[in-house]
This record gives sequence, C-alpha cells and structure tokens, in this order.
Amino acid sequence: MKKESKENFIKKYVNSSKDFPIIAGLASGLYPVLFYFSKNFEMVNSWGHVFYFFSVFILVPIFIFVFFHWLSKQSKFKKYRKYVLPFLSLFVFLFILKTLLFIPIERKLIVYSIILSGLFSYFLHKHWKKLIMMQFLMAIFALFSLSQVLYKKFTYNDSWKNQPDDIENVVFKKKPNVYFFEPDGYVGFEELKKEPYNFDNSIFENFLWDHHFKTYPQFHTNYITTLASNASAFTMKQHYYDFNLELEEVNEAAKIIISNNPVLNAFKSNGYETYFISSSNYFLLHKPKMGYSRSSIDYASIAYLHNGMGEENLVVEPFSKFFNDGIAKPKFFFVQFLAPWHVSSHENSSEGVAEERIKYLERVEKANDMLSQMISEILQKDPNALIVMMSDHGGYVGLTYTRECYERVEDPVLVNSILKSNLTIHWPQNNVPDYDYHLKSAVNVFRVLFSYLSEEEKYLEHLESNESFIIHKKGSYQGVYKYMDDEGNLVFEKMQPNL
Repeated sequence: MKKESKENFIKKYVNSSKDFPIIAGLASGLYPVLFYFSKNFEMVNSWGHVFYFFSVFILVPIFIFVFFHWLSKQSKFKKYRKYVLPFLSLFVFLFILKTLLFIPIERKLIVYSIILSGLFSYFLHKHWKKLIMMQFLMAIFALFSLSQVLYKKFTYNDSWKNQPDDIENVVFKKKPNVYFFEPDGYVGFEELKKEPYNFDNSIFENFLWDHHFKTYPQFHTNYITTLASNASAFTMKQHYYDFNLELEEVNEAAKIIISNNPVLNAFKSNGYETYFISSSNYFLLHKPKMGYSRSSIDYASIAYLHNGMGEENLVVEPFSKFFNDGIAKPKFFFVQFLAPWHVSSHENSSEGVAEERIKYLERVEKANDMLSQMISEILQKDPNALIVMMSDHGGYVGLTYTRECYERVEDPVLVNSILKSNLTIHWPQNNVPDYDYHLKSAVNVFRVLFSYLSEEEKYLEHLESNESFIIHKKGSYQGVYKYMDDEGNLVFEKMQPNL
C-alpha cells in the first residue's frame, strides 16, 4: 500500500496542473547542498555553515521561484509562463552546482547553463516536473552519502588522544615567554645543503648560531601534511591519519589545533596569554571555536564559501603588535606561515622539478627574512625567551608535485626531502636540558618542553614513538606506510589499525 501511495503521489504531482514553485525551488538547491556537505564535511561542520548554506542555496531559490512564478502570471508575461519554472528548475540547479564546485565566476559555464536551460524549457517544458523528481532522487542519494559521513562522525573513537599520564595538568616552574614559529615546509638545514636542494643557507644559520640557537639535524616530521602534523604535535600523540585514505588528515584536525588540545590548555592553565598568528586562513576555514586569547585573523573576514586559503595575511606586523601589547602575563605565541611551503600540490599546476626547486628556494629566503625580523625583535626585548622554530614537514623538492607521494617513494633522497623537517631552539640563558636528545620528531617536542618548564622529567617516561608515516592512495601500495622508524632509519612497512 505504501509503495502504491508513493507512486500515486508522484503521479499526482507530475500530472497536476499546479506548478508548486516552492517544491521546485527546494529541489533546485537540495541536491547540490547535500552533495557538497557529503564531500566537504570537514570544512563545513559548523551550525554557521548549515545556516548559511540553507539560507543562500535553499531559501533564496525558493523565494526566486515563488517571485518569478507570480510574475509570470501577470498579464504582460502570461505567454512566457509555461517556460519560466522549467527554465529556472534547470538553470538554478546548474548554477548552484557550478557555484559549489567552481567557486570563482566561470562565465563559460554560466553561458552553457543558460543555453541548456533555454533549450530544455522551450522543447521539454511539458516534462519539467520529471526533472524535479530526478533532482529529488539525486538528493536522496546525496543524503544517503551524507548520512554515512555523519555516522562515522558520531561513532568516531577519539581515544587515541587520551594521555597516559597527568601532563594535561602540568604545572610550570619556569614561565618564560614561549614563541612557537612554524614556517610551513622548511626542510632541515642539513637537507638544504644536499641534493636536490643544494642551497647555501649559511647567512641565516649563522644568524641563529650567533644568537645561541641549537639545531637538531636528525629531526623529522611524523606526518606529511600540515593538519596531520600539527594535530599530532599539539596532542603529543600518534594518530596514523586515522587510517582514513580519503581524508588524508585526522578527524577534526583544525578543531584540535585551534580550539582544544593539551598543549594550548597547559599554557592557559599556567596563566599564559595565548596568541595565534597565521599567513593563511587554512586552520580557520570551517570556523572552529577560537581557543587562543587573541588571533591575527578576524573570523568575519572568512567566507563560508571559499576557494582555497584566501589572500595572504600579514604575519610580522601583527606579531609585533601583539608582542608589544603590554599585557603583564607570560605569553605563548603560535606563529604559522606558508613559507617556504613546498612544491606545487597538483600535477597540472607544477612547473617541473627544476622550476619548483627555484621557487621553493626563493620562499626560503622570504621565510628567513620573516624569522630574522621577529627573532631580532624578541631577543632585543626578551632575551630569555624560549623560541622554537619547527616546521610541519619538508619541502618535497625533487618531486614534480607533492601528491606524487600518493604512490610509493623509493628514492631515499626524496623520502628525506618530504620528511626531514626543521627544529631549532633558543633555550633561555642557553641552558640546554641534558635530555634534549629526545627531540627527534614533532610528536614529542611539547613533552620535552613541558618537562623543561615544569622541571619534571617524569613526563619523558611516556614519549611516543618517533616513527614517520606517508599515506598512499594510488598504485599497488594503498594504505598508511611507515617510512622512518623510531631511530630515524628508512623503512617501508604497512600499518594496520588496532581494531
């Protein structure tokens, strides 16, 4: 009976002489929105995004359909009435789909959509309600896909973040200002000297040496992407990309980094004023709750619908402003900027190995200049600061584009180009702890720093492994693979989740 009633309802709707513009408007936006959410949920999982997409791509089309339907019933436009809703049903659907898939204005696609919708409304206007039914059917499939995403979200096990000790309640006995600089993709100094970089970085390295910085030449990242690397560093835990080949990161990585993590919470509980400064909106695109006291980026400047990371934000200027704000509390700065970054991400945007290397090295100079300016200002006014310069991964130089590593990387030179990152620290009064040999990879950096600040070496009893992992999505070797073991030796071993 239920099946028959559904069939009767569809038949009644299709054969009805009434137009039902509200239903048509709803159909035009429903599938594109559900499809977009199912494919980009990590970027739109806030109530603000839900409200924005519902308002702009559901309510606005309904209003447009109702208005033009009313207009078409006026005597001046009655002869066009039979074409209006058929045209809108296809054009608005295609326009919203285009807007979500190709955010910049694509004039050719708009023109093609107008032509196609015009032809449809002229020749097939009698069948336009079948198009509405097809749109609803597509929406059902998209809803099913989204429901799978939501199910994984609600059943996600985040126990990997649990700490084995009380480090989240650490009490600092030393409270210097702490400056954590993250120049994206800054490969280790030793790698810069070798193939495929072959770069003389002596001026900047001598600057650091003269100011009593210590570099850790065997240091490497644990993960190959910015979000995955930072999520591990700020939780002080390995996460193995959640074994999620599609996401390539870890669940809610940006929320972990920006909103709530053991590192940030420890600084706040110890009375620190916390600052987040970044050259890009990358960590803030889905507008996670701001966990830092102050940020250089205004959420109001971040669009709900965006293409990429937006315009480059200033870093040195807001850093100087916050540095000199006169707040009489110890300060923790997280300063992240996309320099020197890495080679192009996609094959179609790459200019080839040689040219990508040249551009990367130009950005190394830019990063050096930014770091020199900020470090000089710090040491002039805060000579006993704890300054940490740690990059999230290497520069990928030697590869044509970064996603080449989606397949197995066999050349050790290229593996090091991806994984060997930079760690250089200015210890207050040049008082280097004798356990700093534990600083081998990003996941353990803050455990070592907290041991130093708390003068409690017990936190070193629960260091994570220093292993590094690359995620493969193509070729014969798909999965999460270990490429460096705990001692930094190159290996190739497929990881399996603990079920």
